[in-house]
Amino acid sequence: QGNGRVVRWSRRSGTTQGEILIDNIACWGLAMDEQRYLYVSDTGKHEVRRYQLDEKNGTLVAGGNGKGSGLNQLNEPSYLFVDRQQTVYVSDWNNHRVMKWNKGAKEAIFVDTLGTLYVADWGNHHVMRWTQGDKKQAIVVVGGNGQGKGANQFDVPVGLSLDRHGNLYVVDHDNARVQRFSIEKDL
Repeated sequence: QGNGRVVRWSRRSGTTQGEILIDNIACWGLAMDEQRYLYVSDTGKHEVRRYQLDEKNGTLVAGGNGKGSGLNQLNEPSYLFVDRQQTVYVSDWNNHRVMKWNKGAKEAIFVDTLGTLYVADWGNHHVMRWTQGDKKQAIVVVGGNGQGKGANQFDVPVGLSLDRHGNLYVVDHDNARVQRFSIEKDL
């Protein structure tokens, strides 16, 4: 974010010189879809854009209507996820919500249930999950034992990944570690 650019390093070129793909951007989150489009959140412009590789301007896919809390606005979008239908899920940081933007949509849907949705709540030091059809609030699936260094504690969890075996990996930023958890579907 501090350098205001997105840089690519090729594993195949054998060089340590990076290639600037996008500059003059307050980038926080990146995601790539199956068609190799790059999605970038811009916390300064309160929007998400989709880029083809070697494209400089990109296409607006979420936000872009100034900073705000409306369904067509974002307030410092951070982390992103893109599914197979090019639906974009945005962690809308200062609005304390996750937004779902269908491909081509002008407004977002506030996400509280969609399949299984995991969110790293770094301010509360836990990971929450919403399950499809569940009308209740999210449940805490890992963490929730206060800020700390214990096996089921975090100090600013910021990144998540799931593998095909049902393991949840959590980037525990201020503890400088990645933790792995086996997630039970019936929690």
